[in-house]
Amino acid sequence: MTTDVDVVIPTLNAARSLAPTLDSLGGDHGLRLSVTVCDGGSRDDTTTIARQAGATVLVSEPGRGRQLAAGAMAGRAPWLLFLHADTTLSTGWAAAVRQFMAMPAPKAGYFRLRLASADPRARRLERLVAWRCRTFGLPYGDQGLLIERGFYSQIGGFRALPLMEDVDFVCRAGRRNLSALDAEAVTSAERYERDGWLLRPMRNLGCLALYFAGLSPTVIRRLYG
Repeated sequence: MTTDVDVVIPTLNAARSLAPTLDSLGGDHGLRLSVTVCDGGSRDDTTTIARQAGATVLVSEPGRGRQLAAGAMAGRAPWLLFLHADTTLSTGWAAAVRQFMAMPAPKAGYFRLRLASADPRARRLERLVAWRCRTFGLPYGDQGLLIERGFYSQIGGFRALPLMEDVDFVCRAGRRNLSALDAEAVTSAERYERDGWLLRPMRNLGCLALYFAGLSPTVIRRLYG
């Protein structure tokens, strides 16, 4: 059976969050999906959960950029959907995807960010992310990325970077080729709750500033851990 979309999910010890992510892709939504979980050497039940859900499991060296690239190469569908293992797609996501795919010469689309938290600071951060995407064309990987396979190949795919692989990729895609999809990517707020609603965004901003200043992602990772 012909597949419409190859879904690629990079994982590393993602057993706590992966099942809801895979569940959000299910249902009778009119899209033929092939789901590949590209694992970087998990020591928990990640790969078992993936196989039980019917996903194909690939094992690669760890590193999100490397895993995303390996997962993309495993399929042949005309479209790719990259999704983090702690992100679920909201009701109506498939209709938004079908609508986008039917547009003349579509390139790449991303979902609106929604953090899985009732904290008012989460809503402020979501508005900031929406502004960043509108103004600079910089959606991050936790928003999901839908892209036409030919365009993915044209711009060189994901690079095997230890950090900032999503920023590197969308910069090569170009702001004019990125569009917001009319659905939400609901992403875990755990890292903000753990690191702080102010400190974590400031850390991310620091990484972004150093990246655009020309510092190597390897060096940035050493600085920020």
